[in-house]
Amino acid sequence: MEKQVYTVSVAKREINANESNSPFEFRVVATEEEIDILREMFHLLDSHTFDTFVRAHVPFLQYHEDRENDQYDRQMIHIYGYIEQIGDERTREHIHSMNLSGG
Repeated sequence: MEKQVYTVSVAKREINANESNSPFEFRVVATEEEIDILREMFHLLDSHTFDTFVRAHVPFLQYHEDRENDQYDRQMIHIYGYIEQIGDERTREHIHSMNLSGG
């Protein structure tokens, strides 16, 4: 499959095949299959977002004891790791500088 350039906004969960006026955080070079994987990752993140919204209405549960937030956090790190893999050089450098591994 042929790779092409896409712009990605994690905050907005958007992937565009061409640079538009829409703001984006990252540029990736990917096949359609790789973009489908990223879309699925965003979909899973949205389900975790809903779970954290529901959990937020339980006032006695602390954040550090919150399985739903842990799932959301892990998925975000997974998404950034995948974007780093398929990103252009600038994207890879930026995500690497974010030090998401905690090391």
